Amino acid sequence: MNNILEVHSLNKKYDGFSLKDISFAVPQGYIMGFIGPNGAGKTTTIKSMLNMINYQSGEIKLLQTNSKEGAGRINEQVGVVMDTPFYVGDWRIRDVEKAVSPFYTHWSHETYISLLKRFDIAQTKKVKELSHGMKVKLMLAVALSHKAKLLILDEPTSGLDPVARDELCDMLSEFVQDENHGILFSTHITADLEKIADYITFILDGRIVFTGLKETLLEQYVLVKGGLDEIGGEQKKLIVGLREHNTGFEGMVPSSHIAKLPKNLSIEPITLEDIIIFMNKGAN
Repeated sequence: MNNILEVHSLNKKYDGFSLKDISFAVPQGYIMGFIGPNGAGKTTTIKSMLNMINYQSGEIKLLQTNSKEGAGRINEQVGVVMDTPFYVGDWRIRDVEKAVSPFYTHWSHETYISLLKRFDIAQTKKVKELSHGMKVKLMLAVALSHKAKLLILDEPTSGLDPVARDELCDMLSEFVQDENHGILFSTHITADLEKIADYITFILDGRIVFTGLKETLLEQYVLVKGGLDEIGGEQKKLIVGLREHNTGFEGMVPSSHIAKLPKNLSIEPITLEDIIIFMNKGAN
């Protein structure tokens, strides 16, 4: 299986924060969800991939090419959707195509127009007149119109309503049906990743704490709930991110430790959002 994106031992230092030996890979034909709390290092990692910031050490390969050595060819084949667009606010939507299409050899006017119609974006509107959600759709339209093989998405669904998010997820699933394509999808809306992601990379405080199949991560932990008098002090130590309240407690437990807990506790499947919350609480 070939990887469409590889990050090897990436290190980037700021005052008060650093990425520490970040390593993971996105196989061709799959969607990788990139998760973690705010400030964990997701955007810094993505900006390093795109040569938007310099990093101290490590190697990044996009489409089997070193990101620093093959920037020109890579830019042709990578579509980027960030949380805010790079386009001038006074540009009309038709001007966006005029401005960006010369940079792409395989730009498709037909695809761009088709996507604008699908997203209900009028060509006469100005970029600044679009809602946040419509700006995200515009960026996605541009990314798909130059026949990108790799999509890098940084919080693309945060401004979309549930119907638009569902439509976007369907489009992303369609995109990776071509096994030469791949997606890195960073989002706080983890329900979208539970729906369409194949792999998950979880970053916390600048370190990778998990990278692998989504199902593997979800099977590693369970959500535990019970009364305060139902669990002892030693058993509490097994719980990650223990949260106590007036009527009881809840927290996350490795599945391998279930047998060490009282049998009358409530054991429930965990979500990606739960894992982020409890892992972050446990780290703090």
